[in-house]
Amino acid sequence: EQIRWTKTAGSVSDRFQDSSVFNDTLHIAKIQRTQGGRYYCKAENGLGSPAIKSIRVDVYYLDNPVITVHQSIGEAKEQFYYERTVFLRCVANSNPPVRYSWHRGREVLTQGSDKGVEIYEPFFTQGETKILKLKNLRPQDYANYSCIASVRNVCGIPDRSVIFGLTNKTASPSIKLLVEDPIVVNPGQTVSLVCITTGGEPPPTLTWVSSNDSLPQRSVVKGGTLTLPAITSDEAGVYSCVASNNVGNPAKKSTTIVVRALKKGRFWITPDPYHNDDNIQIGREVKISCQVEATPPEELTFSWLKNGRALRSSERMVITQTDPDISPGTTNLDIIDLKFTDFGTYTCVAALKGGGIPEISIDVNISSTTVPPSLTVPRGKSPLVAREGDTVELECLVSGKPKPIILWSRADKEAPMPDGSMQMESYDGVLRIVNVSREMTGSYRCQTSQYNGFNVKPREAVVELIVQYPPTVEPVHMEVRQGLGRPVVMTCRVLRAHPSRVLRFEWLLSNRLLHAGAFDPHKDETEYTIRSLNREGWGEYTCNVINEAGAGKCTFQVTGKAYPPEFYYDTYSPLWQNRPRVYGFKLQWTQMNPGAVDRIVAYRLGIRQVGSQRWWEQEIPVGDTIGKGELMTHNLTELIKPESYEVRLTPITRFGEGDSTIRIITYSGEFHCSFEEEPICMFTQDKNDDFDWTRHSAATRDTKYTPNTGPSADHTGSKQGFYMYIETSRPRKKGDEARLVSPFFNIAPKNPYGNPNPPAYCFGFFYHMYGKHIGTLNAFLKQKGQMTLDAPVWSLSGNQGDRWKQAKVSIHPTSSFQVVLEGIRGPGIEGDIAIDDVTLEEGECRDPPPNISANALSTSSHIWLLCTTLVLTLLEGQR
Repeated sequence: EQIRWTKTAGSVSDRFQDSSVFNDTLHIAKIQRTQGGRYYCKAENGLGSPAIKSIRVDVYYLDNPVITVHQSIGEAKEQFYYERTVFLRCVANSNPPVRYSWHRGREVLTQGSDKGVEIYEPFFTQGETKILKLKNLRPQDYANYSCIASVRNVCGIPDRSVIFGLTNKTASPSIKLLVEDPIVVNPGQTVSLVCITTGGEPPPTLTWVSSNDSLPQRSVVKGGTLTLPAITSDEAGVYSCVASNNVGNPAKKSTTIVVRALKKGRFWITPDPYHNDDNIQIGREVKISCQVEATPPEELTFSWLKNGRALRSSERMVITQTDPDISPGTTNLDIIDLKFTDFGTYTCVAALKGGGIPEISIDVNISSTTVPPSLTVPRGKSPLVAREGDTVELECLVSGKPKPIILWSRADKEAPMPDGSMQMESYDGVLRIVNVSREMTGSYRCQTSQYNGFNVKPREAVVELIVQYPPTVEPVHMEVRQGLGRPVVMTCRVLRAHPSRVLRFEWLLSNRLLHAGAFDPHKDETEYTIRSLNREGWGEYTCNVINEAGAGKCTFQVTGKAYPPEFYYDTYSPLWQNRPRVYGFKLQWTQMNPGAVDRIVAYRLGIRQVGSQRWWEQEIPVGDTIGKGELMTHNLTELIKPESYEVRLTPITRFGEGDSTIRIITYSGEFHCSFEEEPICMFTQDKNDDFDWTRHSAATRDTKYTPNTGPSADHTGSKQGFYMYIETSRPRKKGDEARLVSPFFNIAPKNPYGNPNPPAYCFGFFYHMYGKHIGTLNAFLKQKGQMTLDAPVWSLSGNQGDRWKQAKVSIHPTSSFQVVLEGIRGPGIEGDIAIDDVTLEEGECRDPPPNISANALSTSSHIWLLCTTLVLTLLEGQR
């Protein structure tokens, strides 16, 4: 069986397999809020469709709240005068959603407690922002306001608060920048930007931000001064000073820093533009163009030289400084009616007017050997075959004088090049790819650029790249458990390979070759069979599937190891020996896949007190063959109150020890059943009643259910949680009874010194009795040996509204006992009675709780219960 975790459900696609984690347990250390979401666990064993289960991980967190203060729109911004309306807004990021409360000084502010105060949640923020509105400011409104953000201590996250002092001087910030805009500097200069606050109460804090996402690493911020030492071209951009004091909107002033630069000089030659010619010819026209990137562009100047001597514009040599028809930063030299004496070296020189930046000069040779380019792929260089991870060089030979820049791009699809850009430049016609991957297989186009060559129609060629990779196989690792003398079949399947003509396979046991051969081209798998497993056959089997690029490996761990036992958690210990100093516990378990391996002959039981180092061990013999799902029990006695114990259970077969399971046993004077598991805590249906109680959850409720009756969630507010209820639709009739009977509970034996008072227990449960035909709910105490039920210890009839309520009653049994819950159908079908969370505690009931509505619970206990029992919830690692 193979187990795989993924964050998306996916199908058996490449993405599903490549983004998955192979292991039974997915371990997330120091979880972050971004790692919340739904996780899928997929198990496959090659039989039928895979089993997929999902679990939702909720990461709970609470950030510090922030208070911002605003005046009503259109009012004076400078001063918070009297007769002004002021809004205080509180916001905090959290999961689950925050509940906010406001205080003025020590006084708690509530809606309606003060006619000058309104508290509201704007609709558009879905209640996450709480606004405090102060209408027509009064002297007493100048005070300290605190906002407390709470997630009700869910998972132990404490409340967080923030204070804002409102005074008659409170004002939004204003600032001044003591610099010119723009600032033009040479690279290497140190630049200082100074920002001062000119207003704002409380005093604003100043921060600097840059249009380049973040400030340069070497920058220094001191108060309102930002210093950029030895500035570079990369650090040019817009720098803004932002002042914030959480009053009104932050103030922002900006300046642009321009770093003077000359870079990327290029040229191109255009043969006679009127005759559509690719060659330079005597008597025709030729144009030389030069382009340079300059900052700032308006400072750029060009000059031309011929064979090192200055060239002036004339009738036959026309110089255009910047051509309006082409991109800026370009100069042209038009040679009209080319003569033999015009052959030579032409140089265009670019400079910035202010100086201080080195010039760029570009040489262009015009001679009888200046010829347009041609492009070819060398012999044997296409198709190019490489292995995944290799370094490859795609090559195009370019001839011509001068040689142009070569542009590479994907020819077969609109996909980026290995560096992420849509095209890459090469000066020698070679495209080098390091660590080539299978995704890079395909056609690559090389073509001549107009730059540093002829401005003619580009020449192009295509190179094919084939990337080979070893087979990807499954299962990568699989545990096979089998009894001696039985057959074992192992299958290794090929998912992807290139070349896909898989050459051969080999099966090994601990590096000893068992079987090898050529792969059947019509199949995508190879299998190896052990006809009858013997002791020598236990071990690690490897199947290597090999092609030209390497091997893919399936590993099978074949053992006779028994699967772990599975503890049965949902029962309260029916031993419940309430002797003064010790207690007993009935350990119950089932065996996972008992028939998969040899018969289990015994269990090794280990027990130790929590916190102690020493294990006590004993063997529990097993008589007959264990059936699937068969419940096994062992009584643990003489456990010391109120200590907890760690219990380890290990199955033993002829192979030896199997997988262990560990659980903790804690002493509890309480029985609690929430009906979440199918065995319903050993409750049974009475054989002598008219019908049965039904286990149910709102999420699985049949859509044909009767409306206007029964609960819409379990008592904790969960749609997934289970409860028990009586279905009163046909064929049920008035007066029909359904009884649910608990397991037996032992009571503390009588004190030999004659304590006449029998022990007291508090029996509690939640009930939901909603619908106009609700009958009666009764609770009984039934002692051992008692044939008929006495009068109920608790009883209630009729419609109690659409909410869960709690019942508690003290009982005083004199011998071991059971509790019985009886539902009686009322006069019609709207009479579904439900119960949930049955408890039994030692001692008299303390004050019974008031009736708690489901709504109130959903905001308090519900989240705590989610945290402890229903959802896997984890605190953010860094919090």
